[in-house]
Amino acid sequence: MDLKDGVKTAENKVSAETSNLSLYVRNKENALIDRLESYEDITNIEVGDTGLYRAKTLEREFNIRQLYTKYEGDNPTGTQKDRIAFAQIYDALRREFDVVSLATCGNYGVAMALAANLAGIRCKIFIPEAYHTERIKEMEILNAEIIRLPASYEEVVIKSSELAMQNDWYDANPGGANTPLQISAYSKIANEIVEDLGDAPKYCAAPVSNGTLFAGIYRGFVSLYKRGKTSRIPKMIAASSSRKNPIVQSFKLGLDVCKDLSPEVIKETQYNEPLINWHSFDGDEALYAIRESRGDAFNISDKKLKDMSSLLLKKEGLRILPAATAGLIALLELDAKLDFEPDRFVAVLTARY
Repeated sequence: MDLKDGVKTAENKVSAETSNLSLYVRNKENALIDRLESYEDITNIEVGDTGLYRAKTLEREFNIRQLYTKYEGDNPTGTQKDRIAFAQIYDALRREFDVVSLATCGNYGVAMALAANLAGIRCKIFIPEAYHTERIKEMEILNAEIIRLPASYEEVVIKSSELAMQNDWYDANPGGANTPLQISAYSKIANEIVEDLGDAPKYCAAPVSNGTLFAGIYRGFVSLYKRGKTSRIPKMIAASSSRKNPIVQSFKLGLDVCKDLSPEVIKETQYNEPLINWHSFDGDEALYAIRESRGDAFNISDKKLKDMSSLLLKKEGLRILPAATAGLIALLELDAKLDFEPDRFVAVLTARY
């Protein structure tokens, strides 16, 4: 299936400073501690500190006060995936791995390919045979090795993790031993929001797929609150493709653990692919975040994803991948239902288009 699941870019440019630092990192004759410091500099230059914008045009359109969008498209490959990719390559470099491996259907693979290429680490990317995304070209340009397997995404994750263990590769898949590291990397989104706003928002909304991003943002807010840096923890709003994500469906069923969906009910489209799963690898963490924050979860149709993407381009000048708008749509639907009192509200837009 040909899916428009990725960012429209073919270059993934980095700064001249980053290119020079990369040459130093890739040279194994240099001391490891110095190479690590240089790679940390690369991460600080290229990743994070993404824009938080007040969407005044949308405020007028939907009659909501102080609506902010956190634009993860500012990251080098255009999505939030760069945050965990660079964090894990730093970890792989520190532990002196020569190869990193992962399963992907698009965006995550490009992020890992770029991060690994800058560090001089070989990158093996496993992709289901049925998936065809334009971003494969970018992965190959970044020297990643593409390996096709005749299986679903979830099955490819499991198989690639098994191969990583057998061959002593660094396993960068979701739901494994690196989950705490991935959650910590995503928690910085909460830090950046609070740094810009001066406090936590009343609500924070984000798309969910595997649940790692959502759980990370929540954990970031919790940490800030416990340290006395914020006056509250936001209510977390999760959103995904209608009835095609276990996190949303499990929450709506009132479950304490994330229950898998039947693979037969999952139908990919050019709009929903980044959101859907029959198994969410960090679903329990995301479900916990919704429940503990007294948040909510929403099913969003393809039509709404497409329409919001078009509206953001027209009203705010932002080119956002349709799936990346799910959290914003859910936040606006909840406002229409509850009629929020004036406060501050944040929606995370996870990828540019």
